[in-house]
Amino acid sequence: MANPFPGMNPYLESRRYWSDFHTRLMTYISNALQPQIRPRYVARLEERVYIEESRRESQPDVVILRTQQRDAPVATVEAAYDPPQVLHVEEALHTEVYVQVLDREQGLRLVTVIEVLSPTNKEAGTKGRELYLRKQAEILKSDVHLVEIDLLRGGEYTLAPPRGKVMEQLGSAWHYLISISRADDPYNFWLYARTLRERLPVIPIPLAIGDGFARLDLQALVNQCYEDGAYEATIDYSAPPPPPPLSAEDLAWLDALLREQGLRCD
Repeated sequence: MANPFPGMNPYLESRRYWSDFHTRLMTYISNALQPQIRPRYVARLEERVYIEESRRESQPDVVILRTQQRDAPVATVEAAYDPPQVLHVEEALHTEVYVQVLDREQGLRLVTVIEVLSPTNKEAGTKGRELYLRKQAEILKSDVHLVEIDLLRGGEYTLAPPRGKVMEQLGSAWHYLISISRADDPYNFWLYARTLRERLPVIPIPLAIGDGFARLDLQALVNQCYEDGAYEATIDYSAPPPPPPLSAEDLAWLDALLREQGLRCD
């Protein structure tokens, strides 16, 4: 079944689907670039791996202490102290995939990095966001181009262009944003803002300075991900899309779109 939305499918923003969708999309981006950029360049999938701690607090209702003395009967005593807060810490391993474009004529020099943001990149106070912003800053100071694709409505603003300047130029009536930072023109960001109702753009991928651009049709790749991932078999379109909530106007549009395609009924 084809993607029922003209642009990004907001149901894929759910963490239930995002990891699989993200991995597929990065793979398809690499595959789409490969025939355009060879033989001088190659596209490679790379991984950023980190450990994120998750903390969960709990409070015991009753604490029972059991004491036993040699040659004495077992005694059970109810504790007379105030119950503590128990902090349970778990470590989760996260792997994030991104695409690198390498120049074979210059010893596999890194030319371009393509990132599709993940929820952990946009979540304040997380290791994923800290590492992403550190890498972003390093690239912006280098001679490497940076392409950032944000297909998540929720979370903190994370792209390289200053948020205030973006809002001045684009306003706030968009859901998804793509930013292209060229190493040869670092003070001008190329932006593509799209709403839920719009087709995702065809964007240029900069190659070595003076060598032009490759072409990336984001909408075609998202549609391919949707079909190959068989997401229609598990997405519940009778429910609202994942947070953040849409405006009343966008919800009405979404409801009409899904009803028209028989994916939602009374």
